[in-house]
Amino acid sequence: MDWFPLWNSLRIAGISTVVVFFTGIFSAYYIAKTPRIVKGVLDVALTIPLVLPPTVVGYLLLRVLGPRRPVGAWVLSMFGVRLTMTWWSAVFATTVVIFPLMYRTARGAFETFDETLAQAGRTLGLSNAYIFWRVCMPACRQGILAGTVLAFARALGEYGATSMIAGYTPGRTATISTTVYQLWRTDNDALAFRWVMVNLAISAVVLLAVNLLERKPAAGRSG
Repeated sequence: MDWFPLWNSLRIAGISTVVVFFTGIFSAYYIAKTPRIVKGVLDVALTIPLVLPPTVVGYLLLRVLGPRRPVGAWVLSMFGVRLTMTWWSAVFATTVVIFPLMYRTARGAFETFDETLAQAGRTLGLSNAYIFWRVCMPACRQGILAGTVLAFARALGEYGATSMIAGYTPGRTATISTTVYQLWRTDNDALAFRWVMVNLAISAVVLLAVNLLERKPAAGRSG
């Protein structure tokens, strides 16, 4: 059994999760403080990939990153690097797809943050950066960690946008999801079932982690 699809899926999911961890948190932190109308407009723009079909997201990415499209053609001519049909192409797709999960979860956590704690820190002369990392982030860590885990799980199972922008090449761009589909198409049900079980096992571990994160504060209050 070739384990490349598992390694590649973990690599893509890990990189895209790191990207959305920072971009999602900072976007959520600053947008949570904006006026309601501005917040609503930005919410639509940043959350729309969550409701679009993954194939539509993949198509839109191809319209931008394809070798004959604006960004893709410029990168290809300047650096000789293709932005599609490579393993890192899938990072673009998964990042766009999972960003709304991280953003919405983090924003919800920041909106429940008690601003009087930040104001107290400012009266003590603490910088905004110190307050953010040492006061706000610890207070919101449950929601942020849950969002991170869910984003990673979603990235691990992404198929639609990934298959369109990265394709399926064994040993190069294959992921668990694309491998299952290709094995099903070639009537290799036994191997497809093995990969399904691998994906189920990873998903179960991820959901267990989310449940533990949700129960931890409740256990702390009961003590």
